[in-house]
Formats: sequence, structure tokens, C-alpha cells
Amino acid sequence: MKKFEELTEREVLALAIALEEEDERVYADFSEGLRQDYPATASMFDGMREEESGHRRRLLELFQKKFGEHIPLIRRQDVRGFVERPALWLVRPLRIEAVRKEASTMEVETRRFYEKAAARTQDASIRQLLDDLANEEREHEERAQELDKQKLPDSVKADEEVAQRRLFVLQIVQPGLAGLMDGSVSTLAPVFAAALATQKSWDAFLVGMAASAGAGISMGFAEALSDDGSLTGRGHPWVRGVICGAMTALGGIGHTLPFLIKDFRAALWAAGAVVLAELGAITWIRQRYMDTPWVTAALQVGLGGVLVFITGVLIGSS
Repeated sequence: MKKFEELTEREVLALAIALEEEDERVYADFSEGLRQDYPATASMFDGMREEESGHRRRLLELFQKKFGEHIPLIRRQDVRGFVERPALWLVRPLRIEAVRKEASTMEVETRRFYEKAAARTQDASIRQLLDDLANEEREHEERAQELDKQKLPDSVKADEEVAQRRLFVLQIVQPGLAGLMDGSVSTLAPVFAAALATQKSWDAFLVGMAASAGAGISMGFAEALSDDGSLTGRGHPWVRGVICGAMTALGGIGHTLPFLIKDFRAALWAAGAVVLAELGAITWIRQRYMDTPWVTAALQVGLGGVLVFITGVLIGSS
């Protein structure tokens, strides 16, 4: 996997062609999936698909003029800085809220790519085209953000959020939620295993603090090194790492603190109550910010928590 800064101008243009082709196909699938229930929105995506096709033709013409007929194979997954896209276009029925958010995220990512690529290229004609495409992608971004005001029914408009909220989700909520889920769930086994094995609150507290701190450090580094945020708008990697690591530690410490209670039985019941509160909070965040249905979020979070809890109980009781 190459760093963006290592790409040549030839590779930058080849990557831009691949990005436009992928976006064109995604918009075509969005349009097809929404046409029956949201024909106006589908028509808008048809227009965006045609514009992406026009971008690709202009890039192809310039590439052929500058570098010849052969276009090297370089894709978004071959370059650091791009975030993996969920394959929403394969899901039926398509959820209009999720499609709108994904379209806006795509345009932000593509615009940032063109702006960064234009800033580092030395060829005047390539820089001009990349600047023009960045401006056009900005118009697409604004169009996607205004989709709720022009194309969606009233029932959906009430739930729409502006672009700043999407950035908040990308930069704060996603890394924080990943950390909270990991910390709240993964530390259940060692904490309750230690509690049941020793029957001593202090021992369980020490194990819980160690597990929480270790998980926080591990998750923080994993998040910081996963994506540099230069093209995706997800923010500075170390800021995301700190958020993810802190929430991981917090998730584990939450059900560890009750073991400061000297009475072991009381501490155990209090820790169990905190675990339920943590899982409830995670379920609410997934429903509120990630558009996951209540039942689905509860089942996913609850199943993971129960499995890990049972693991800790079995090990601690053996």
C-alpha cells in the first residue's frame, strides 16, 4: 500500500479515473435501488452519475495526452488515507437516510482528494483540471447535503442532519463508539472471571483496571494507525486514537469501579448493573448516530456482551 505523497502524477490521474468510475457505478446502483419509492431522488443520482462519467472522460483525455494509452491499475484500497466503504448499494431495500449520508461522504472524500492532488502537482494542465473537478465535487457535496430540503418526504426531513453532524460522526462518534464497545465488552471476561475466582473485590478491581488500561492503549494505537484521515475527513489520526483509547478504557473502568465496594456480593451486583447501563448506552448511540434499528442494535450488543460475560463466569467458576 502506497502513501498518497509517493504517487506520481501519472498514478494520481490513474487513481482519479478509478475513483470516478467507482462513484459513477455506485450512483447508478443508488438510483436503481431508489427509483420505485423515491423517483425524484433517483433522478438526482442519475444526474450525478452522468457528471461523474463526464469527469472520468476528461481525466481519460488528459491522461492519454500526457502519458499514453496504458492506464496503470491503482485503486483506492492501494493508497493509504481512504476509508473502506460499506456496500450499501448491495442492500435491498435501500434506506434513503443511509444513502444520502454515504453520498455526501463520498463527495467530501473525492473533493479532498482533488484538492490535495492539485496542491502537489507541478503540471499546469493537470493542476487546472484537478482544481476544476474539486470545485465541481464541492457542488455535488452541497447537493447531497441539501437533498433533504428538495427531494425527501417530510417524515425523513425531520431526521436529517447537516454536514457538520456527519463530520462529528466520522471524527468523534465512530472512534468513540468502537472504543466503548471494545472496552465495555472485552473486559467483562477478565473482570468477572477474577471476581468469581478470588471472591475478593480488590483483586477484581486490579484485574479490571489492568485490562481496561491495556485495552485502551491497544485500541488507541490501532485506530490511530488505521487511517491517516488526509482524504476522508475523519480528522487527525492521533486525535481519533486518543478518543478511541479513552473510550475503551472508560468502558472497562465503568464496571470495574464497583469492585471498590468491600462487600463482594454488593460489588458484584453493582458491576452487573453498570454493565447493563453500558450496553444500553452503546445500543442508544448505535441507533442515534449509526442509523441501526433499536432491535438490531440491542441484539448485536447484547449477544456479544452475554457471550463474553458467560465466558468470564465459566472461567472464574472452574
